Amino acid sequence: MSQPTSFFNGVPLIDLSKPDSKNLIVKACEEFGFFKVINHDVPMEFISKLESEAIKFFSSPLSEKLKAGPADPFGYGNKQIGQNGDFGWVEHILVSTNSEFNYHKFASILGVNPENIRAAVNDYVSAVKKMSCEILEMLADGLKIHPKNVFSKLLMDEKSDSVFRLNHYPPCREIEEFSDNNTNNLIGFGEHTDPQIISVLRSNNTSGLQILLKDGHWISVPPDEHSFFVNVGDSLQVMTNGRFKSVKHRVLTNSVKSRLSMIYFGGPPLSEKIAPLPSLMEGEDSSLYKEFTWFEYKNSAYKTRLADNRLILFEKIAAS
Repeated sequence: MSQPTSFFNGVPLIDLSKPDSKNLIVKACEEFGFFKVINHDVPMEFISKLESEAIKFFSSPLSEKLKAGPADPFGYGNKQIGQNGDFGWVEHILVSTNSEFNYHKFASILGVNPENIRAAVNDYVSAVKKMSCEILEMLADGLKIHPKNVFSKLLMDEKSDSVFRLNHYPPCREIEEFSDNNTNNLIGFGEHTDPQIISVLRSNNTSGLQILLKDGHWISVPPDEHSFFVNVGDSLQVMTNGRFKSVKHRVLTNSVKSRLSMIYFGGPPLSEKIAPLPSLMEGEDSSLYKEFTWFEYKNSAYKTRLADNRLILFEKIAAS
């Protein structure tokens, strides 16, 4: 059995309806790279509708679900995470958020209507994307950056390379194969940072998410099915010249309850140049990172293992 979990109660809580929230978001991104938002405008019915479509899909027999795979990278995947040997106790659906994504992969699965999944994903993603853009504009405002759409325009761009992922962690009783030998915890999704600008996560009421604090301690985030959790991604760390930290996180599975999570990864267009914003540097030489395109970074990131420091290749080496 996995260890009993004690929850961390210090996750910054941002009420999006309050006028001082922009400064609290900046502080949370500097200290944790992670925060929870309440009073968002994402309709509960969009969340429930998508969750029920996801449960319908994940409840299908494995032989049926495999018809929607393999994930290339889009579609259904089971246990394998990426192309470099990472495994976890998880099954997932990954879709592109642009309108060309082909939902017909889901057409041959009994009891699953691809049009229902498409509609549920589109409604949910458009509402979460709108909230993400509001958060990014509050961040720019809090950092006193002009124009304030400097981050949000990358998600709003019609060529934005954003993706959406549904993760399902079944109850896990096969402890040996998927355990971390030091703690006997069951690894659902191994430690990693997200390469995009921002990630917005919502999960059901089952625990499992952990984030790594600056002092090197892993802490368990209390589950909350009514709120959203927001992560700073690697690209935002670079654009803020390291002022915001991309948070390392992982998921431990539960031996009794299943966990369902939905994550919107807000990414820039593939050709977008990612570099520290001049207004956040004290001069050209103070940049901590080399400029790169999102295409270059994404390619590099997907060739690494989950736990690797993906940004290290793009850091400027300080002169000794």
